[in-house]
Amino acid sequence: MCMSRKSKKYFAVVALVLGLVAIRDVSAAAPSADRKTYTYKTVGDLAIKADVYRMPGDDVRPVIVWLHGGGLITGGRGGPDVEQRQRFLNAGHVIVSIDYRLAPETKLAAIIEDVRDAIAWVRSKGPELYQIDPKRVAVVGVSAGGYLSLIAGFTVEPRPQALVAISGYGDVDGEWYAKPHEIYRKTRTLFTKEEAHQAIGTKETTNGGAKGRSNFYTWCRQNGLWPQEVVGFDPVTQPRRFDRFCPVRNVSKDYPPTLLVHGDNDIDVPYEQSVAMSAELRRVGVAHEFITLKGGGHGFGGKGLDDPGVSAAFEKIERFLRENLLTSPTQ
Repeated sequence: MCMSRKSKKYFAVVALVLGLVAIRDVSAAAPSADRKTYTYKTVGDLAIKADVYRMPGDDVRPVIVWLHGGGLITGGRGGPDVEQRQRFLNAGHVIVSIDYRLAPETKLAAIIEDVRDAIAWVRSKGPELYQIDPKRVAVVGVSAGGYLSLIAGFTVEPRPQALVAISGYGDVDGEWYAKPHEIYRKTRTLFTKEEAHQAIGTKETTNGGAKGRSNFYTWCRQNGLWPQEVVGFDPVTQPRRFDRFCPVRNVSKDYPPTLLVHGDNDIDVPYEQSVAMSAELRRVGVAHEFITLKGGGHGFGGKGLDDPGVSAAFEKIERFLRENLLTSPTQ
């Protein structure tokens, strides 16, 4: 039977409407995560915030403290991305995604204080505010967030139950950060000091999305000045000042179980950073896993969970967290 053009248009509209209704019904049937924003710390007049994501229910759950990347200069709470976030939530975790003060207005020692204070706040207030088990805490981060996750392994007491560092790093004074980065010089606009500092103020901030802050990070990498601007010391004249900021030099038998994920084609944070961290964890006898993303770039290289390599890595992350947060320690 042949339909007129008018009839075809009618049935197309009906199909579209029915499809939208079906989508709405599925969406309504699927539980959605509750997000609440809290101030976990105030420094002067700066409120430092955390977003808490939790699926419906009153049961006590393990918690992931999520640390964003951005070279400690840019970025902000809001991660992980929606797809990853939903996977963590569906697995039964509560996610606490935090802000922390940013360099160069705030130096690294105080940034680490923010991370420690955030985890202490999660443990003290989380059971009442969002029903978490304070003895089942994992710290997860990407890039600079991965570095801060590794820092938490020896600066936070009691130690977290698990650490996941994606494209993280174990030192902050190596040549990769302390010397000019040729790729940044050849592929990015070469910024002058004055141009780079246009977005940098005198007041402390967590607003890593402010226009121009990424230019400052690029300038630091182009000139090998990241350690001075972020840590506050010169790695050439003050090398020992960096020891307490380098996870690879602070691994002990008490270090938490750790999962390292790194692409072997990462041009921002060298793959060798995770290789060295893995070797040190192995030497000391710390339970750990190291996932290499073959041909992978920084983080997950902009790829989603539909990519086979990323999907396999994420499944291992989920398994690692499940195994280490399965039960609450008795101590």
